Amino acid sequence: MGLFSRRRDEARAVDTDEETTPAGTDAAAGAGTGAASATGPWDAAAAPDTPRIDLGSLRVPAVDGMQMRLDQPREGGSPVALVLALGGSTLELRAFAAPRSDGIWEELRADITAELTRAHASLKVLQGPHGTELLAQVPVRSPEGDRSSVPARFIGVDGPRWFLRGVLQGRAATDDEAAAALREVFDDVVVVRDSQARPPREVLPLHVPGAAPAPVVENLPGLAPLEPGPTIAEVR
Repeated sequence: MGLFSRRRDEARAVDTDEETTPAGTDAAAGAGTGAASATGPWDAAAAPDTPRIDLGSLRVPAVDGMQMRLDQPREGGSPVALVLALGGSTLELRAFAAPRSDGIWEELRADITAELTRAHASLKVLQGPHGTELLAQVPVRSPEGDRSSVPARFIGVDGPRWFLRGVLQGRAATDDEAAAALREVFDDVVVVRDSQARPPREVLPLHVPGAAPAPVVENLPGLAPLEPGPTIAEVR
């Protein structure tokens, strides 16, 4: 689903601040929408100094038994999303460029709502730990042609010059107890916004683990969150 493609008539220009802003020198997450939070997701400048797996624009905590996959467009190119699997559910993470002063989650919720409505999904607006969330029942069709629906819970956090979207799938989308472990991971994610000028909604770059030791590569059977991806890893 192209839920985050940039509008062709985007009114806001590329973020082209005159001063040089090295990665990680912005204020803590939440600067675009109010006071900094006592928990994450974190901006790189405000994150606690704890070990995490470095994937470029995202740094995630290492959790025993958690599997990871980097997803990239079907036509190839750089990864655009990170999928984490834990406890039978998944969490998809995508980081986007955003304006320095304005959050984009409100307008993105409207776009998600419109697109999922066109796909005949049912939607509920809920309140979660980070504010407004969307719970969708997304229609799917099996290879045999059987129709059903799968739950997906959209979470959004506006940070300084970045936006982080999380999508919970599986039991975690509808069961708070099942979601607890993945929400804890979400709250400890660090977003690294580079100094490059980028238009709002541009995906921030991801790469395979480099700064941290690469986990062992294994298969992830039985899970197909969103799109298939090239890289699977389990944290041990």
